[in-house]
Amino acid sequence: MSLSSPRLAGQPIHSEVDFDAPGKQIGYLRLPHSVHRSAYGWLPIPVASIRNGEGPTVVILGGNHGDEYEGQIIVSRLIREVEPAMLTGQLILLPMANFPAAEAGQRTSPIDGGNLNRSFPGDPAGTPTEVIAHYIEHTLLARSQLVVDLHAGGSSLQYDGTNLMAAEPRDDAERERIFGLIRAFGLQRALLRAVPNPVTISAAARRQGSYSFLAELGGAGTVSAPILREAWQGLRNLLAHAGVLHGPLVPAAGAPRQTRFMRIDGERHHVYAHDPGLFEPLVELGDTVDAGRPAARIHFPETPGRAPLEIAFQAPGQVICRRVPALVRRGDCLFQLAGDRP
Repeated sequence: MSLSSPRLAGQPIHSEVDFDAPGKQIGYLRLPHSVHRSAYGWLPIPVASIRNGEGPTVVILGGNHGDEYEGQIIVSRLIREVEPAMLTGQLILLPMANFPAAEAGQRTSPIDGGNLNRSFPGDPAGTPTEVIAHYIEHTLLARSQLVVDLHAGGSSLQYDGTNLMAAEPRDDAERERIFGLIRAFGLQRALLRAVPNPVTISAAARRQGSYSFLAELGGAGTVSAPILREAWQGLRNLLAHAGVLHGPLVPAAGAPRQTRFMRIDGERHHVYAHDPGLFEPLVELGDTVDAGRPAARIHFPETPGRAPLEIAFQAPGQVICRRVPALVRRGDCLFQLAGDRP
């Protein structure tokens, strides 16, 4: 297959897909990777472009973290089912954005240990994960108006239901547009943050003049059929509201879901282990808690007779995320809360 798209200076990734061409194209981003078993090899990052007419360009990713699976399934389904005639604009689809991590079913790349969503703006001369981040930000996000990054809790965390994360709008015009898209997506909660972490794709999109949504869809290293259905419908509603998708894939109109707008307040809404041991949760996902309520006990079976350490919540809120494995080390996140947005 010919290499279709021009590269930025110094960027080693070649694309088999021409993002300027109309129609539906499926191929790979080729990242050169010379190793013992393959001296002239390349890493195959799956990609598709579906383009028809003039309209918004939307980048949709799964597999930013390789052990988060709903997004990989949903983006793959979009590639199979969306045809150019259904669009006014363009979809750029990455089902396994950090391919080495997704291939291995790990949060981070087994090649370089890279966490793609902590690697932006990337480096074209860096590690494979840094090169992928640079390509996504400077080649793909630079041509987009909207980015949807589909995550889940992965192997170590589980989110309660379906959650959409976004940065707080910066002005009234952005607020009207962004809140309209959030309501169209119709997930259980919209979790707003004041400022995106500068090394994440949310900040990368903002730097490139685009806007991003990050979905957190279940987790625990599994796939939930109800969550998958809800996210699949919501994403198509979002694309229709954005004026990109039309035709048979647009869900039939029904009663809109009332998304609960909430906010995550930094450290106060996170509970961490301060000692290694065994984690016993004292609350369930979805519980509403007050500051001071016991959240967990850490047990120390290797030290007979030592009493467990009890950890309390530092702020009120709703439990939206909890750790899955019982074995913890100092610094592991046990819970995440969200509070109602003022």
